Amino acid sequence: MPESAIVRNGVQLANEVGEAILSGQPVVALESTVIAHGLPYPQNLETAMALEERIRAAGAVPATIALLDGVPCAGLAPQELQFLATSQNIQKLSRRDLAIAMSCKANGATTVASTMIIGARAGIRVFATGGIGGVHRGATPDISADLPELARTQMIVVCAGAKAILDLPATLEWLETHGVPVLGYGTSEFPAFYSAESGLPVDVCVNSPDEVVAIADRLWNWNLGGGLLVAVPPPAQSAMPHDQMEAAIAGAQREAEDLAIRGKELTPFLLSRISQITDGISLEANLALLHNNAGVAAQIAVALADAERHIEGDDYE
Repeated sequence: MPESAIVRNGVQLANEVGEAILSGQPVVALESTVIAHGLPYPQNLETAMALEERIRAAGAVPATIALLDGVPCAGLAPQELQFLATSQNIQKLSRRDLAIAMSCKANGATTVASTMIIGARAGIRVFATGGIGGVHRGATPDISADLPELARTQMIVVCAGAKAILDLPATLEWLETHGVPVLGYGTSEFPAFYSAESGLPVDVCVNSPDEVVAIADRLWNWNLGGGLLVAVPPPAQSAMPHDQMEAAIAGAQREAEDLAIRGKELTPFLLSRISQITDGISLEANLALLHNNAGVAAQIAVALADAERHIEGDDYE
């Protein structure tokens, strides 16, 4: 760890990120599994760098999160992004894996859950991702660690809903039971990741960053819960028809069952096969929604920082 590194609650912060957090500037967390496990090289590296630039262009500071030699890091240098994008020995880390990976000085990419944990410890309150994990389809429920993390960790999570390969009604039911508000950003319908429509309602439709921040303020100041889910439909020009996606998902799931693929390997397999079945159209939609979510998250982070400065100013007066 460099002597000049800023460390907060055990998280090593890039200077840009640390200075922004300490001075109350807007910061947006980004996960790293999309780099190490979600996309092929060099598309993964190009996407990681483009997402950071999208956030900067909207007035916020990006903080890509990962574990490097066992050290939780928020904000990565270009060579560190390159390492995540090209190394074959990057572990996929969720909540249960963090303590082991830190003690073993491992290199790991963070999922939604572990990004929230590290980001929150660093003092980051807004996180942009593609889609959250949820309740898997099937007779025996497999529930992603992302869901309980959303219920316990105070973070505004901007996504395109849950991954379309999941049981979306069951996922929304879980979130409702555990007190996680689901906001539709410019929509009254819960997005289905690649598709804008799912037929499922959100808790409320919001149309501005300020509306999101106002709800987060009440949620946290009244100790009503942890995370706030902001579901943003994929860009219209890249979104796929819901029926077309369901057919591709069904085909990929049958293959996974035939090959007895489950656990951590299931989601990467399904996403890869869906991309092949749709001739890459689903991958294009995935990239488009990642960029869109990063921009929306940055706008929310700017509004949150403005609101917090206003409150501090009122307290000072």
